Amino acid sequence: MKVTIEVDCTPEEARRFLGLPDLTPLNEQIVSEMQSKVAANMALLQPEELIKTWTSFGQGAQDQFRRLMEAGLKGAKSGE
Repeated sequence: MKVTIEVDCTPEEARRFLGLPDLTPLNEQIVSEMQSKVAANMALLQPEELIKTWTSFGQGAQDQFRRLMEAGLKGAKSGE
């Protein structure tokens, strides 16, 4: 036997019927704080700042890779 029940109600009505808490004020506060943090950090999204960050990371990665290769060469020479 198969029984199907269809309930036509709004999310607010379903929340109340199931006894769930209303988290709308909390959600609005979280969204507001996120918006203010994004607005405060908009300077970091400027193309000039992004390129500075990427190039500094790239240079550090290149130096680390070079040191790794140098260490490998030293190890290969000492193993001869």
